[in-house]
Amino acid sequence: MKSLEQKKKEYAALLIEVGLGIKKGMELYIHAPVDVADFARLCVSAAYDAGAKDVTVVWSDDFVTREHFLRAEDEVFDTTLAWRMELLNGESRRGVPRLFIEASDPMNLAGVDPERILRNAKAKGRDLAEFYRLETTSFFPWCIASVPIESWAARVFPDASDKIERLWDAILSAVRVEGKGDAVARWREHLATLKARTDKLNAYRFRYLRYENALGTRLTVELPEGHLWQSGEETTPAGHPFVANMPTEEIFTSPLKTGVNGIVYAAMPLVEDGNVIRDFHFVIREGKIVEVHAREGEEILKNAIAVDEGACYLGEVALIAYDSPIRRQNILFYETLFDENASCHLAFGAAYPCIEGGAEMSEEELAAHGLNVSTQHTDFMIGTADLSVTGITEDGKEIAVMKDGNFCF
Repeated sequence: MKSLEQKKKEYAALLIEVGLGIKKGMELYIHAPVDVADFARLCVSAAYDAGAKDVTVVWSDDFVTREHFLRAEDEVFDTTLAWRMELLNGESRRGVPRLFIEASDPMNLAGVDPERILRNAKAKGRDLAEFYRLETTSFFPWCIASVPIESWAARVFPDASDKIERLWDAILSAVRVEGKGDAVARWREHLATLKARTDKLNAYRFRYLRYENALGTRLTVELPEGHLWQSGEETTPAGHPFVANMPTEEIFTSPLKTGVNGIVYAAMPLVEDGNVIRDFHFVIREGKIVEVHAREGEEILKNAIAVDEGACYLGEVALIAYDSPIRRQNILFYETLFDENASCHLAFGAAYPCIEGGAEMSEEELAAHGLNVSTQHTDFMIGTADLSVTGITEDGKEIAVMKDGNFCF
C-alpha cells in the first residue's frame, strides 16, 4: 500500500494536471488556509514541475476570519478592500488560473451576527461582480479542491481517534486517488462517462424536468430554450480545458428563472456561513422561493436568499447518481464541494451561462434569455434513494431520466 505522503503528491499533481491543465509559461494563484501549508507547497512544486512561470499563494486563516467578523469596526462590512478587488477582478481579467484549496471549520462563524455576514456578502457581490462573472463564464481556468484540517475532521468524525487519517482516506477515495499513479487516467475515463450522459441529455432537448420522492418533493422545472447540459471538464474561450470541482459527479444546467413550481425538500443538511441548516424545504412559485421552512437555521437560510433580488430564484439543476463514490461512503462532509456530489442538487442564486452562446452574453442578455442573475450561488442536496426525475420533451413525451436515484442510461 502506498503511503499517505505518496497519495498526497499524486493528488496535488492531479489538481495541477487535470484540474487546471497547467502548461509551460502559465502563472498560477493558489488560495489556501495556513493550516494546509504542507499540501499547498506540494501543489506549488507540482505546478513548477508542469512548467509554470510563477506561482503565488494567497493565505487565509479561520482564526483571523472569525476575529474579523466578531471584532472589526462595523463599517468595514459594507466595503471590499482595494487590493482584494484587484487580486480577484484584475488578475482574473488577465486569465490567470486559480486553485482554491478549501479547508475550514464548518462552524467557524457560528455565533457571528448574521447581519454582518449578510452585509459582507452584499459588498462582495457588488465589488467582486467582475470576478464572479469571469469565473462562471469559464474565462480563466479554476479548480476547487479540499484537504483535511483538525477542526473540520472533528466535525465529520467526532468520535474517532484517527480523525485526520479517516478524512484523508474519504477525500482521496472521492477524488479517485489510490496511490497507484493512475489517478489522471481514471479521471480521463470518468470525465468521458459524464460527457456521454451529457450528450444524451442535450440530444433530448427537454422542456421540463419533474422531480418526485417520498420526502415530499414535487417539483417541476422548466428549462430555457437553447439550454445546454454541462459536466466535468470545462473549456475557457481560448480553448484551455479544466475541471472546476474535484471531485465532480454532476451533470448540470440552468433552469428558466420563472419556470420552477412546487415544493422541494432537502435530503441533507446545508452548511451556510458556519451554521448547519437541517430539515428544510422550500415552496417555489413561478421560480421564486416564497416559503422557507427549517427545523434548525431558518433565519440563516432566509438571509441567504435575501442577499440580492436573484438570490431567491434557482440558478442550477444538477443530476448525480445516488451510487456515486461519495454517497457510497455515507459521510456528511459538512463541505458543499463533497456533499453536493453525493446527491442530485439544486442551487439558489446565480445561473451558470448554460445556454447556447451564453459565455459571450452579458448579464442583461442572460437575463433576457430567462437565466437568473445574482451574486449568490448556494447548492442544496435533494437526491434520495427513491428520487425519480422525468424529462418532458417539447411534444409532451415523457422519458425516465433517473429512477431510484440513479440514471436510466
